[in-house]
Amino acid sequence: MEPEIEDKTLELMVSHLGEGQLHSNSSLLECATKSPPLASLVQQFVVLVKGLLERLLDYRAVMSDESRNNRMSCTVNLLNFYKDINREGMYIRYLYKLRDLHLDCENYTEAAYALQLHTRLLKWSDDQCLPQVMPSDFHSSQTQRQLKETLYSTIIGYLDKGKMWEDAISLCKELAEQYEMEIFDYELLSQNLQQQAKFYENIMKILRPKPDYFAVGYYGQGFPSFLRNKVFIHRGKEYERREDFQTQLMSQFPSAVRLNITSTPGDDIRNSQRQYIQCFTVQPVLEMQPRLKNKPVPDQIINFYKSNYVQRFHYSRPVRKGSVDPDNEFTTTISPLENAIETMETTNEKILTMINQYQGDENLPINPLSMLLNGIVDPAVMGGFAKYEKAFFTDEYMREHPEDRDKLNRLKDLIAWQIPLLGAGIRLHGKRVMGDLRPFHDRMEECFKQLKPKVEKQYGVRELPELDDRRASRPRSMLRSYRQSIISLCSMGSECGTPTKIFPDR
Repeated sequence: MEPEIEDKTLELMVSHLGEGQLHSNSSLLECATKSPPLASLVQQFVVLVKGLLERLLDYRAVMSDESRNNRMSCTVNLLNFYKDINREGMYIRYLYKLRDLHLDCENYTEAAYALQLHTRLLKWSDDQCLPQVMPSDFHSSQTQRQLKETLYSTIIGYLDKGKMWEDAISLCKELAEQYEMEIFDYELLSQNLQQQAKFYENIMKILRPKPDYFAVGYYGQGFPSFLRNKVFIHRGKEYERREDFQTQLMSQFPSAVRLNITSTPGDDIRNSQRQYIQCFTVQPVLEMQPRLKNKPVPDQIINFYKSNYVQRFHYSRPVRKGSVDPDNEFTTTISPLENAIETMETTNEKILTMINQYQGDENLPINPLSMLLNGIVDPAVMGGFAKYEKAFFTDEYMREHPEDRDKLNRLKDLIAWQIPLLGAGIRLHGKRVMGDLRPFHDRMEECFKQLKPKVEKQYGVRELPELDDRRASRPRSMLRSYRQSIISLCSMGSECGTPTKIFPDR
């Protein structure tokens, strides 16, 4: 009886029949109490149907919603419910609905991951597929091996479009093993290996911008159950800023109130009948794979793992003490020095990584390098140095925080190292920039000329070995050694084994 009722419930919801309210289940439970052996089973059944009704009502409500994100969240909520109650056919049905939603948004990687959930239900065998595991896309009778191979081919295509070549290679290797060891199709094996080779080449040569991640909390009883009082991590699209993401997010909930805090709201907000949205940037925590540890791994490979396969994120939450000083936000936080050090480390590493990428591929578009360098040398942005000086590099700060001496030296060292890195980046930019962007480059170069003597006089001169633009002029490992010495060693303190000299008095 249970499957029939579930199917009938689904039919009513999809047909827009039935009330948009949950009906009382007390009558059925009262009947069950007259037969104790059935009471437990009936109670479980009522809970199951009630849960299904809640999710189907949410699903029906968002199907006309313009927000694809809401429809995705609701679809995931429903397909996970079907998975938990072992309704495989319905689970697969909503997997494909989720895939279609992602394809509509050009979320090719997410579409691939949705289909991968289907492949996990299939084996590399010649058994015929059961009807419930056959999606509507495949009408002809197929073996599990045929269906799985077809799905893998589709998934690899999606991953290629999403620039997730590492995942595509993993699936290619699994297919290659089948071609070589199970069905002995060397022609397909040859095509597969050529495809793998192309993906490896893409990893090393094609620039993949680092995405930003945003934590979004939906608080208040005004949200549907699949969002209510929950926090999600969203991955931004290429070059998507938090401000743009937040604007698009708030447009989906015009009556929502934006929370300008990063702490968890209290019960007054969580239990409110209104809608409150919290949105802030979080940083992925790199968890280096064991096979990569203590090895000279190229930046192109390391950078992928900084933004993918991420399980943990961190963020900084300011804690105010005393009155707020609008001219210097750093002096009003408890531990701003670590934030300043982290910002400088991240920026320096970005510059060095991008220099490496552009020296390795002359066909990379110049815009990402332009944006990075200009964002650092532009006077409107470089106010950060002045704020660091005002907040940290004072006699008063040293008297109050003598324990921060090493950290202050570390920050000064990172500031000093940024100058030769910027110089190398700007020289490289000057060689690649085209005519239309020449005035932009000239202005950026002029800003750097004003910045350089000021920083070198205050924090000393740091020197890089000559970074010419000829890829074959030195071993690739040398640039990695620069990265290790400048970023890793110098981040531990001001005394490191790289060339250093103090700017002489003029």
